[in-house]
Amino acid sequence: MTPPSATGTGSAGRPVPEPRVLCETRTLAEAPPVPSGVLWKLTESERQLDANVVRLAPGGQVSAHTETQLDVLVLVLAGDGVLGKGSGDATEPLTAGTLVWLPHGAARSIAAGEAGLTYLTAHSRRPGMRIGTRPGSAPSGHPGAAPE
Repeated sequence: MTPPSATGTGSAGRPVPEPRVLCETRTLAEAPPVPSGVLWKLTESERQLDANVVRLAPGGQVSAHTETQLDVLVLVLAGDGVLGKGSGDATEPLTAGTLVWLPHGAARSIAAGEAGLTYLTAHSRRPGMRIGTRPGSAPSGHPGAAPE
């Protein structure tokens, strides 16, 4: 039997991922209320995308902030709330089915209404932390050596 994440091999001899169902968002959104937090996240190791299903409790919020590097898509799955736009008082209502683009560099906030708010986010995967050379120093011949 073929593993669920591979159907063959690619040009580099690696398994080719297979499309598959990851979760049922209605089931997540309709589950009994739980504290705010991530209900589901995309965890496949070879992904180029990050995605989460997030629940905010009634009155919960994501404080105003600016994502400087990544555009984010938000799809409201259940509940209601308000999207804060920019640094002023501009807002947009959020209801089930609303699809929002949050461009990088734009200030934004999200506040849940009386029913709470459950939404899906998707954006390019952030690169993981890597061990590298400190800026201003040159790599040397062996690990742990001090710069010359």
